[in-house]
Amino acid sequence: MEKFKDLEYVRPSAEAAEAALKEQLAAFKNAAGYAEAKAAFLKRQDLIAEFRTMQVLAGIRSNMNTADAFYREEEDYFNTVTPKLSIVLKEFNEAVAGSPFRPEFEKEYGSQLFKLLDADIRTNSEEIVAEKIEEAKIASEYTRTAASCKTMFRGEECNFYGLLRHMLSTDREERRDAMMAWADLYESASKNLEEQYAKLCQLRRTEAEKLGFDSYIDMIYLSRHRFDYTAADIEKFRDAVAKYVVPAAVKIREAQRERLGVEKLEYYDESLLFPGGNSTPDKDTQGMIDAAQKMYRELSPETGEFFDFMVEHGLFDLETRAGKHLGGYCTQLMKYKAPFIFSNFNGSSADTEVLTHEAGHAFEGYVASRVQELMEYRHSTSEINEIHSMGMEFFTDPWYNLFYPEGEGDRYRFEHLSKSLEVITYLVSVDEFQHRVFEGEQPDAAGLRKIWKDIEQKYLPWRSYDGNEFLESGGFWMQKQHIFMYPFYYVDYALAAMCALQFFLRMRKDRDEAWSAYLKLCRLGGSLGYFDLLEAVGLNNPFREETVRDVVSGVQEVIDELEKAI
Repeated sequence: MEKFKDLEYVRPSAEAAEAALKEQLAAFKNAAGYAEAKAAFLKRQDLIAEFRTMQVLAGIRSNMNTADAFYREEEDYFNTVTPKLSIVLKEFNEAVAGSPFRPEFEKEYGSQLFKLLDADIRTNSEEIVAEKIEEAKIASEYTRTAASCKTMFRGEECNFYGLLRHMLSTDREERRDAMMAWADLYESASKNLEEQYAKLCQLRRTEAEKLGFDSYIDMIYLSRHRFDYTAADIEKFRDAVAKYVVPAAVKIREAQRERLGVEKLEYYDESLLFPGGNSTPDKDTQGMIDAAQKMYRELSPETGEFFDFMVEHGLFDLETRAGKHLGGYCTQLMKYKAPFIFSNFNGSSADTEVLTHEAGHAFEGYVASRVQELMEYRHSTSEINEIHSMGMEFFTDPWYNLFYPEGEGDRYRFEHLSKSLEVITYLVSVDEFQHRVFEGEQPDAAGLRKIWKDIEQKYLPWRSYDGNEFLESGGFWMQKQHIFMYPFYYVDYALAAMCALQFFLRMRKDRDEAWSAYLKLCRLGGSLGYFDLLEAVGLNNPFREETVRDVVSGVQEVIDELEKAI
């Protein structure tokens, strides 16, 4: 593989891809035995990898510069043709699911393959191609709307991330002014964002109706391969979070208020944990990568090999730039079995988390793609995938000192663990918001804000915006891109956090045992169902109330210890 920057992009012909897939479909249907059927099935996988690698490459380069007209056009091309190709893939899936060789496939690959195929068959149809194309188009418009937002703040042109950096200032007036500018920026875009979300919701409801689902919630659960639990189970999990995590989060926030010496904790105070400033990495981008490479080489032979591969091939884009897509993510160039990490460094501790969290995703993809033959098994559902990322944040704990000035590594451990527990309350807030949006008639813009405001009072009772009308009315919901682009994803972080924190508590007792279990989870990929994967590595089910209770109790004890030590 060449370095990422040197990879040649060539637009794949959708017509040629469709013809090649149909050729393999015919070979599959005409197979005289299992060996021939399997060969056609795996060839289908190679064809998909070729097509999707170019799609991902175009997407990354478009995200690197959302003003790049060429890659914007390429992204629009894929948004148009991919839903059409999904119909051919559905026909292939139907042939495999109904194949006389199904018993042989199940014997070699297990039953999980057919659960995945059956779900994809049920949630894809030619009837909704037009809606899928339009949905992708509006999601791209949302990305460009958010990326184009900028304002002048204290003589500096800032996007949303730039303003968030100012909200880490030890000067409270600067933090307040930055929050107000941040809110004004969102408010200036709110009409567009609300219109885009209303269109997305209508399209998603139409898709569910056309496919015969009672609601979009039912459709998206199946689409996200949630085979082991229902929306009712998620509601019970949120109730357990309200019962155990919210009181712990209130305690964390009250201790923070006392440390900062403020009468009332405002939103612009929430990111600052210490009056002298948060732990801040003391290295530039290359220094961060060098520190991460040392860390991963020392963590294990497997992580060392993985990160050396990432560095050798330049599989990062980490620095914030004007016009760059917001956020951070890890994706895969399937043809090369190569992860890619995209982020927006802002000089805060969040930069460290990119090189642990997103690297956790990348590590799993790197390992599983070299163990699991089927592309369907190289990743799991997101409730498992986020254990890979959050778990890596904790397994790299002993090396935090590499990224921070002397003495600040211990403080970062406290900051990170506190945030890892407290943030669960926000994660379930986003989930409840989406459930309430799709449980009845589509709320108007004012209704969406009211829903968010009600939810904040339930899960984030300390939250205050110092009188900012836009945020106080419930406008905060629209800053979460998952609501627009990855519907019903966000609760997966909360479920995964309950498991990653279990790994954290286990590694305090026996680090080798915990790492062995984590590595096994990565290698298993998505070859088993959600509950079976948890059981395979000894993780307690987060849907049990006692699991939430015990994790919160154990983590709170460690937080108290760390706070005393620093």
